[in-house]
Amino acid sequence: MATRFLRSSTFRLALLYMLLFSTSVLMLLGFIYWSTVSYISAQTDETIDIEILDLTERYRNAGLSGLTQLLSERLSRRPAGASVYLLTDKDLAPLVGNLDRWPLGADIKNGWLEFTLENAGGTDTSEHQARARVFRLSGGFILLVGRDIHDLEITKRRIIATLLWGLAIMLVLGGIGSVMMGRSTLRRIEAINETSREIMSGDLSRRVPSRNTGDDFDVLADNLNNMLNQIESLMESVRRVSDNIAHDLRTPLARLRNRLEELSLDVEQSDNRRATVEQALEEADGLLNTFNALLRIARIESHDTRAGFADIDIAALVGDVVELYEPLAEEKRLRLATSLDVRPVFEGDRDLLFQALANLLDNAIKYAPPRSEISCRLEAADDGARLVLSDKGPGIPASQRDNVFQRFFRLEQSRTTPGNGLGMSLVQAVMQLHHLRLELHDNEPGLKVVIAFP
Repeated sequence: MATRFLRSSTFRLALLYMLLFSTSVLMLLGFIYWSTVSYISAQTDETIDIEILDLTERYRNAGLSGLTQLLSERLSRRPAGASVYLLTDKDLAPLVGNLDRWPLGADIKNGWLEFTLENAGGTDTSEHQARARVFRLSGGFILLVGRDIHDLEITKRRIIATLLWGLAIMLVLGGIGSVMMGRSTLRRIEAINETSREIMSGDLSRRVPSRNTGDDFDVLADNLNNMLNQIESLMESVRRVSDNIAHDLRTPLARLRNRLEELSLDVEQSDNRRATVEQALEEADGLLNTFNALLRIARIESHDTRAGFADIDIAALVGDVVELYEPLAEEKRLRLATSLDVRPVFEGDRDLLFQALANLLDNAIKYAPPRSEISCRLEAADDGARLVLSDKGPGIPASQRDNVFQRFFRLEQSRTTPGNGLGMSLVQAVMQLHHLRLELHDNEPGLKVVIAFP
């Protein structure tokens, strides 16, 4: 079930929507991160610019002593604050500030510096990132004003962590939601598939269940049910016409045969007309067998015979069929090799199964070349038992193996050999009635027929 769900179009569609939604949410979260960090960074830069304006104004009004006094006052008020100050001469020798030297390895971009504070001040000895701006004063002095952006970095990391957790939670909830929705949709589809399989097995009365909610699946179920009603009606009409034709023609054919038989008794053995009458009798018997086979197939497909089901020893059934056809095989100089390794018990109609197996064995004997072997094996399988019937005859081309189950279909288009093309149709009808799987394979050379008994 899990594998079928993962391979279903419903899951792929849910996964596609989840990926699209995740991408859109990721873009939204990325924009939130960018706008938030950009705003905080802009506020930091604006604070630095304001401080530079204030300090340069003091330098213009009070000179170097006034600037030095102002820096000392600010540092004394907040010795462990986030502000970074450094006033140097033209040779970058420190004059006043909370940095003991000019930042080494500072990356200067557009007048801005980013460097590492080896000692952030106070009891904190960890390294913090700082961002500063350099301003050259008259007299060759250089003023560096910046901010410790350690809190900004922490805020960035927290925002990223929050966004990642939010994305992960969204993916989990979206995945759970898509699985729940996918399973619900898959259950509706599986109900349609189950009904379709039962209809294909021959039960045309089955209909797709509906929840009466008026959704798309209910509309689809209603349309399918209406189509199935029409198909069942047409199939029933065709079956009724076929049955009526078979019934109506079988009676006059039976009368014709009886009269031919009476005529054969009145004709002398030496009379040349007797051969003609006997040939007409054979033709009448062939027509009666054809109509009887059609009626039998119709009864099987209508499921009227399931009431007579009982437990059957499949090994005994196969043995009886083989015993019946051994004289015919010996007459055609064929060897019947029988192997009954298991004795499965299966519930079904013994007469119908006997007829189906007899048809298969009769075909094998009919087409097998003289002095060849026909193998009939009843063996264990993973899900029960299987009957394998193989011969060395011409076999059936792979392209025609589905067609042989159609009524009146014969591989020999000239139809010179005896038969009416209904034998395999009857076998298929019996297999469908008993829910058995029938497979045709190449025996290299010949045909291999496999019947799986659950």
